[in-house]
Amino acid sequence: MTGNDRYPGVPVTIVMPTYNEAANLPRMAELVLGLPIDGLHLKIVDDSSPDGTGRIAEELAEKYNWDGRRRMSVLHRTEKDGLGRAYVAGMTAALDEGAAYVVQMDADGSHPVEAVPRMLGTAVASGVGLVVGSRYVEGGSLDEEWGKHRVLLSRFANRYARTVLGTKIRDITAGFNLWSAATLRDVDLATLDSAGYSFQVELKFKAVRAGHSAVEIPIRFEERTEGVSKMNLSTQIESALVPLRLRMRNRRG
Repeated sequence: MTGNDRYPGVPVTIVMPTYNEAANLPRMAELVLGLPIDGLHLKIVDDSSPDGTGRIAEELAEKYNWDGRRRMSVLHRTEKDGLGRAYVAGMTAALDEGAAYVVQMDADGSHPVEAVPRMLGTAVASGVGLVVGSRYVEGGSLDEEWGKHRVLLSRFANRYARTVLGTKIRDITAGFNLWSAATLRDVDLATLDSAGYSFQVELKFKAVRAGHSAVEIPIRFEERTEGVSKMNLSTQIESALVPLRLRMRNRRG
């Protein structure tokens, strides 16, 4: 069954940060807004992309917001200060607008759009606060285009963060996640410190520490077909330091 068949009217917002994703966004918007979920809303958070992604997002919103339905919106940020900050802005806006569930999704096509109804169904049926689209549970996989170095780095980062934090979430660095509104409110998004990709780790860790359960469902993670990855040395360093900071703070607490 689809999310629409079983959960009509459940407000779900997909938050999708963008920076120079003009080549990917039209296709992603079409796929997302074609999902069989009545209450679905797509929120683009654009960090003043030089390639005109923000303008394209506005044009797409005008296209899809017809017949009195507000299916897509754009949040423009004037400062590019990290993926984590973009997500906090988008997720906070989604909660303020009444979303019952918030989905994190990349704009580059690496996350399988068709998995969203399955993630929603899992959350509603089980009552968990977090559903992770996982590369590292049985049935999950990575695109063959990933080089051996990237695969090893990704697996190491997950094992490192899991070991330092003592978590059972196998894909704690995953960026494809569905959250209940209650979980995000309990975590208090404004208190998160991570600016970059380590936001994914910090948010999951704090959610579990707050008493919320997580379920992982397998996905296939695809290689982007357009544009370039935003991962750089500074984000890799931050990703290594954040688990240590979280553990030290937790010990002091």
